[in-house]
Amino acid sequence: MIVARLTTALVAGLIFGLGLVISGMSNPAKVIGFLNLAGDWDPTLLLVMGGALVVTIPGFQLLKKRARPLFAERFEFPTRKDLDPRLMVGAALFGLGWGIAGFCPGPAIAALATARLDVALFVGAMIAGGVVHRIIFSPRSPDA
Repeated sequence: MIVARLTTALVAGLIFGLGLVISGMSNPAKVIGFLNLAGDWDPTLLLVMGGALVVTIPGFQLLKKRARPLFAERFEFPTRKDLDPRLMVGAALFGLGWGIAGFCPGPAIAALATARLDVALFVGAMIAGGVVHRIIFSPRSPDA
């Protein structure tokens, strides 16, 4: 079962990465052009996002009809619906990073294949941010 889960994750990741590259989401200039509403706006990524919704919404409707996933015991859907300060700050930081660098995590990882220094620096900073977050917000044992 674990091999099937890992194989499925690998194939899904490869398809996702290929889609990001083909759509231009791994090109920071294209992303920044999309975010530049006051200047020379490039609306093509809106079509990418719309296409993702066209696939995702019916896919989730089909999933909801299944009793369980093929390679897991249960579905892992988010249960929280509140907007807490950590979520809001995290979303703002994500948006700022996306706007400044022109990358979000998925496309940046896909763009690592280009072996560009700016991509490697972005991914390194993203990983460092995750490590710092884990250090700051990880639950501490009572012994610590």
